[in-house]
Amino acid sequence: MAIDRRRPKPSRRSHFVIRETLLLLFLLLICAPSPSSSSSSSSSSMHNNNWAVLVCTSRFWFNYRHMANTLSLYRTVKRLGIPDERIILMLADDMACNARNTYPAQVFNNENHQLNLYGDNVEVDYRGYEVTVENFLRVLTGRHDSAVPRSKRLLSDEGSHILLYMTGHGGDEFLKFQDSEELQSHDLADVVKQMKEKNRFKELLIMVDTCQAATLFSQLNSPGVLAIGSSMKGENSYSHHLDSDIGVSVVDRFTFYTLTFFEKLNMYSNASLNSLFASYNPTLLMSTAYYRTDLYERPLNEVPVTNFFGSVMKTMHTDSAYTGFSITPEIELPLSSEDTAADRILLENETHKEEANSDEVKDRSCSSYEWLKVLQDRLADEKSDTIVMYGLGTMILLLTVSTWLST
Repeated sequence: MAIDRRRPKPSRRSHFVIRETLLLLFLLLICAPSPSSSSSSSSSSMHNNNWAVLVCTSRFWFNYRHMANTLSLYRTVKRLGIPDERIILMLADDMACNARNTYPAQVFNNENHQLNLYGDNVEVDYRGYEVTVENFLRVLTGRHDSAVPRSKRLLSDEGSHILLYMTGHGGDEFLKFQDSEELQSHDLADVVKQMKEKNRFKELLIMVDTCQAATLFSQLNSPGVLAIGSSMKGENSYSHHLDSDIGVSVVDRFTFYTLTFFEKLNMYSNASLNSLFASYNPTLLMSTAYYRTDLYERPLNEVPVTNFFGSVMKTMHTDSAYTGFSITPEIELPLSSEDTAADRILLENETHKEEANSDEVKDRSCSSYEWLKVLQDRLADEKSDTIVMYGLGTMILLLTVSTWLST
């Protein structure tokens, strides 16, 4: 007796199940984020906010000029539009209250004493012995204890431009903090790398006023970073002038000529970074300003200085106060409480109907909506690479079974 060994043909339902499964696996592969997408997100993000981290690393009265340097930059970036809540100010000493200060509660950067840098609107975030290498690194990386308030945190993101200004005493690949510890070039390179990996900035400008400042940038390798220092390796950075009343130098040359450049600008100026860098005259500085641009993509002549030293907020200045609410409307419509209540009930009913219709359409148009939601929640908990590998393996297995059933 002959035996029919032909395999039974797969039913339409089995074909439907296989197609649905393959479709879901395909959607899973599309939804899974690729490793390169996270790294490239910061480069494609839009510039939407500016931050400034201003650090004076020196103590003691004879380093008066370093505090004046930092407060001068603080005043400049505030004048150009960066608000206090986006400025982290670190001052290692309080020169304003020093017993040697002949002008109590005041700090000047010029011997004419016309501008008090330590006015009523100075918000110091870290002062005295809080200015340490550890706290500096914590500010940049965002690794704080839970008790640290938001006002002392750098809350930047992948759309932020950050100005990092540091002044103090330094040497070959180091910058002293409080005359007791050092920030070395590899520390700076490592913290910038962590910031980039954590998408804490889009572009970063590092400006350092210290002896042999250029050596601090030797190990930087993160994209989007621009660095400028007041002196080359083997060179010193000098003070600008002495104030005979105060008894010490009140500003450094590099910072003084930086301020001279910015005093001519306002928040609407289009001066470029290239014009800032070109303004440094080695004869006046008595050192050679060094800037590193190999990690920075954009041409310097196309980048306004306000991209780092100013605000990106669009503001409009008016000569008079805003009077929009004081204008009397030309047409006045009488309001009836009964009509208003009826209109409100009608509007609520229409809103509920629209929501119900939209939910119904969504459920009809996407039969696998709940499945996709479960898969996306799973992706949030597991490593996407592992899930993708499992998905590929399952797809290959199902394709083999489908081919075998169809033959």
